[in-house]
Amino acid sequence: MSVILESFEKLKDLANKKRLEKKLDEKIVIQIGSATCEIASGSNKVFEELQNLIKDNKRDDIVLKHVGCTGRCSLEPIVSIKEKGNHLITYKNVNPKIIKEIFESHIINKEPIEKYFLSTELEKNLESKKEKNLAQKELMEHPITKDFFKIYGDIPFYSMQTRIALRNSGLIEPLDIYEYINHQGFTALFNVLEKNDPSWTIEETIKSNLRGRGGAGFPTGKKWSYIKNQKEKTRYMICNADEGDPGAFMDRSMLESDPFSIIEGMIIAGFAIGAQKGFFYIRAEYPLAVERIEKAIEIAKKNNLLGKNILGSNFSFDLEIRLGAGAFVCGEETALIHSIEGERGQPRVRPPFPAEKGLFGKPTIINNVETLANLPVIFSIGADEFKKIGTNKSAGTKVFAVSGKVKHTGLVEVPMGTSLSKIVFDICGGVADNKKIKAIQTGGPAGGCIPIDKMETKVDYEDLQKIGSIMGSGGLIVLDEDDCMVGIAKFFMAFSQDESCGKCTPCREGTVRMLEILERIVKGNGEMEDLDKLKRLGKLMQKASLCGLGRACPNPVLSTIEYFEDEYIAHIRDKKCPSKSCQALLHYEIDPKKCTGCTMCARNCPVPCIDGEVRKVHYIHQDKCIKCGKCFDVCNFDAVKRL
Repeated sequence: MSVILESFEKLKDLANKKRLEKKLDEKIVIQIGSATCEIASGSNKVFEELQNLIKDNKRDDIVLKHVGCTGRCSLEPIVSIKEKGNHLITYKNVNPKIIKEIFESHIINKEPIEKYFLSTELEKNLESKKEKNLAQKELMEHPITKDFFKIYGDIPFYSMQTRIALRNSGLIEPLDIYEYINHQGFTALFNVLEKNDPSWTIEETIKSNLRGRGGAGFPTGKKWSYIKNQKEKTRYMICNADEGDPGAFMDRSMLESDPFSIIEGMIIAGFAIGAQKGFFYIRAEYPLAVERIEKAIEIAKKNNLLGKNILGSNFSFDLEIRLGAGAFVCGEETALIHSIEGERGQPRVRPPFPAEKGLFGKPTIINNVETLANLPVIFSIGADEFKKIGTNKSAGTKVFAVSGKVKHTGLVEVPMGTSLSKIVFDICGGVADNKKIKAIQTGGPAGGCIPIDKMETKVDYEDLQKIGSIMGSGGLIVLDEDDCMVGIAKFFMAFSQDESCGKCTPCREGTVRMLEILERIVKGNGEMEDLDKLKRLGKLMQKASLCGLGRACPNPVLSTIEYFEDEYIAHIRDKKCPSKSCQALLHYEIDPKKCTGCTMCARNCPVPCIDGEVRKVHYIHQDKCIKCGKCFDVCNFDAVKRL
């Protein structure tokens, strides 16, 4: 038996011993989410209330545990209860009052409360659900993912996903390393260290067809291979956790919910490229993620999974955390490196690329959180099995943070090649309030707006690029009939203009000028020539900007002009906003046929600009109206018209 195998077997035996000591199979297990989103919705108060209820009722047969985020944002806090021999039941939107009711009825009287169920479609047999994708059926039988679907597989939102990067989220306690090991944790690292061949590790990653999940989709193994023949032996590995896209929270969730998975991925990557040290670059706005990664690093060190001679091997590797100050541009590799070095976060001209000259002038590889989360799976099930999921060019899955005008917001993980319509309608339930979908925005400030007639587009780097958008880090915003596409373009351009580092002229000046034009248009002061100006400026920035921020930030504008040009024309020529959301282009009138003279509008008008006596028709003076919309909001008779 090798030293590495002996060390790993001891760890597994200890992890199993810890599991047996808890006697989870004999007790009632109550688990509650503990990620930032859950805590913000009140999960800590629910946890404390449960602790008190267990203590007051003297129940030593109940185990209460914190888990990570399951990704059902709008229904948090989520509490799951598993009794011996019974089906797991998950409750939504729980608060201290509701948990008392659940404890009394479910735990004490053995009567679950259906009205609080996360899903009322509790099916004992997962295969009775509507048809699943083939990849998930195969993964269901594999240890790496079956535990998640065993627990959550009967809930439609989860059952139509394929959980790889999020395989442990909502399943294990984030900082319990033994529970992570009992869920195949560090098996991949053992396989890599036992093989003891960095070249094989790189080739296996190339074979897996894993592409970087940070935006550009560059093949991960190919990126690693560039460092292979560098003469300089001091090398660095960096985890890019500087997640800055509006509406994106995938990386934060993984760091908070499954930190050991990212650490394991970092160690594997570090071994492959011959690095002695790695850095987590995490934005300071993620304090819980920073705290958990910091604690997980210390725990890993104590268990000989970081530091000198990991698991008795000849490979030594350590990790540190560096905090980002929230600059969006620091998601770009060279700007990120400058930030870690203590310099201003600005990109530089490439080449040389970081693999040749990176952090402190040494060869450096940067991968994002989700990319690293896939490595433990690849080196557990093998590259050949992994690449069965997804497409020929892009293997595996992609995690999306779905938000906006959709019924079920949250984290969704699907195989590459899944259609946008399946994500939005099948998994996320379609548009909220039964309104019509107008577009899907992918890729954040660097992405584009995809119209309804292209909903069958598959989530793949090339396919999204063909229609003027990008995958990006994984933000996916659903827009409905009430959203103004000109306003959406202005919002993202304002973000990019604010976040531009100012180093290169095309981005520094181009974002300002494009934003000025968009602001004129939404105020009704635009001209038809402005459309050509926006196109020319956008294309110039795409070609001449120094980094990816400047080259991609025109995408929201150019894609909305391409697919929603009629809305731009309406703003410019007709001085109207078809979605009735641009305040400067709105005006309010009172319908004399519906007005009852209740005076509600006049009493709430802040100017005031509404005249009328009690029980007589009221009138709005347009020259005084500030278009605040208060009269529209308070009218109970639908008499105020927004035009």
